Amino acid sequence: MIPLRDDVPTRSPPVFTIGFIVVCSLVFLWQISLGERGFETIVYGLGVVPAALLHNETLPAEYYLIPPPLTLLTSMFLHGSWMHLIGNMLYLWIFGNNVEDSMGHARFVLFYVVCGVAAAFAQALLNPDSAIPMIGASGAISGVLGAYLLLHPRARVLVLVPLGFFTQLVYLPAMLVLGLWFVLQVVSSALADPGTGGVAFAAHVGGFVAGMALIPVFKRRDAKLFFS
Repeated sequence: MIPLRDDVPTRSPPVFTIGFIVVCSLVFLWQISLGERGFETIVYGLGVVPAALLHNETLPAEYYLIPPPLTLLTSMFLHGSWMHLIGNMLYLWIFGNNVEDSMGHARFVLFYVVCGVAAAFAQALLNPDSAIPMIGASGAISGVLGAYLLLHPRARVLVLVPLGFFTQLVYLPAMLVLGLWFVLQVVSSALADPGTGGVAFAAHVGGFVAGMALIPVFKRRDAKLFFS
């Protein structure tokens, strides 16, 4: 299922949801402007490498751009391909505005970063000796999805459902859309070999759980859980 929009209005412009989308897009354009070698250097130098983060393993000199702890932040703004970027930004656009609306702009920024850090650690701790870099906003966005699920479980989400050569547009409750998404991440994480790279499913699970745990703390007092 590919989500396209929801039916929950917002009271204020999603300034930082849009801001994160713009920054991630500009960073990716910068990445591809560097050529293949430069792209690789940025991914290794600014992505989270578990062995460097958790065991202080030394990266090759050409890849050491910043101290490993800082990559927990920089990795959230990097992407590996156009599809990686577009998929992440689509989910952020659809669900981020309501989460930002529920807590205010400043708290949303902190919430987003904390979820991203939690997601990175969830993946890194599965294979702490890995030298494969982790990049992407999906961990932080997973936190947004977890928060949205508790805020608006009964919201209607318009999704595109592929049916072989045909597609179907249908409105489904957010509880079903995000619940199925989360189950898929859990199953995929259990089946994946963390040492082979690819999609960081454990980061998605960690970010989602962090978002659910943190939304009661970060939301405004007048923002209700399980409201719509």
